[in-house]
Amino acid sequence: MITFTKVSKQYVDQTPALHGVSLKIPTGDFVSIVGQSGAGKSTLLKLLSAEEKPTQGNIVIDGWDITKIKNWQVPYLRRQIGVVFQDFKLLPKRTAFENVAFAMEVGGALPKDIRKAVPQILKLVNLLDKSDTYPNEMSGGERQRISIARALAYKPQILLADEPTGNLDALNSWDIVQLLMKINKLGTTVLLATHNDDIVNALKKRVVTLNQGKVVSDQEAGTYKL
Repeated sequence: MITFTKVSKQYVDQTPALHGVSLKIPTGDFVSIVGQSGAGKSTLLKLLSAEEKPTQGNIVIDGWDITKIKNWQVPYLRRQIGVVFQDFKLLPKRTAFENVAFAMEVGGALPKDIRKAVPQILKLVNLLDKSDTYPNEMSGGERQRISIARALAYKPQILLADEPTGNLDALNSWDIVQLLMKINKLGTTVLLATHNDDIVNALKKRVVTLNQGKVVSDQEAGTYKL
């Protein structure tokens, strides 16, 4: 369970990025976070991964109040949370296998565990045959699937996807969303920040709408409404 209680985020000399946000997201849920540019979507995800800290309020994940997280605890939190970005953020001089392996190496995984786990993860995203391929040799959709594979390196409880289809065409975008749905069905909680109304409407999943940092709508089996 993820719980936001009256969470606000204020950057210096700016209007609040988030203001009084309260949300409850059950384990295993799939939630689309929508809103115009600047509505607070990315800030909400950054608060969950402890990249940012709230100015006010509390964020609790499975009983852990991450608002009070210590620096040494952040790596433990991030092993439970995978993050997927719009611009992939892959290491250009490493193969698909090496990109996923690197995420595990940083976390201290043993080489034998890495050799066993990485092929399984690449198989999950349907790119086992691209193990030895470099990012510049892949399509945009393939690169995003490797990005998702890297985010799954520690079998996270939560997957945060920040505009993951923003640089993709319609066909590749839907492939990525279907992969996120597949991961969700395996038990991972998925939060998808997006401005793609076609995807949100087709998903028929829960939709939380932000406007100027506030939650203005929270619909079960919702649609994209601004």
